[in-house]
Amino acid sequence: MSQELTQQWLTEVQALKQQVAHLQQERDAAWESSEKWRKLYNTEAEQRRTDAQLSKQTIASLQTQIQRLQGIEATLLNDGAATAAIQQEIAPIKSMEELKAKLVAAIKERDRLQQALKNEQDEHAQTRKSLTTALGDAIDSLTRQREQIGEQVEKI
Repeated sequence: MSQELTQQWLTEVQALKQQVAHLQQERDAAWESSEKWRKLYNTEAEQRRTDAQLSKQTIASLQTQIQRLQGIEATLLNDGAATAAIQQEIAPIKSMEELKAKLVAAIKERDRLQQALKNEQDEHAQTRKSLTTALGDAIDSLTRQREQIGEQVEKI
C-alpha cells in the first residue's frame, strides 16, 4: 500500500512538474509576444511623433508664407507705381459699358487664377497624401522584414 501511495505521489509530482514547465513556456511565449507588440507600439508612436513634428513645421512654414504673401499684397496695394499703371489703363475708358467690360474681364481673370490656385492646392494635397501613404507602406514593409529576420534569427 505504501508503495502504491509513493508511486501515486511521484506520478502527481511529475505531472505537476510538467504542468509548471508548460506554464513557464506559455509565460515566456507571452512575454516575447508582448515585447514584439511593445516594439511595434514604440515604432508607431515614434512615427506619429515624427509626423506631428513635420505637421507643426509645415504649419509654421505655411503661416510664414501666408504672412509673406499678405505683406506682398499690402505692398502691392500701397505701391504708387502699380496704382499709377492701373490709372493709366483705365483712363482711356470713356463709357460705362467699356468700364463694365474691363471689370468683367478682370473678374474672369481673377476667377481663372483662383481656380488655378485651387487646382494647384488640390494637387499638392493629393501628392502629400500619396507620399504619406507610400511612406507608411514602406515602414510597414520594413517592420515585416525586421520581424521575419527576427524570427529567422530565433530559429537559429
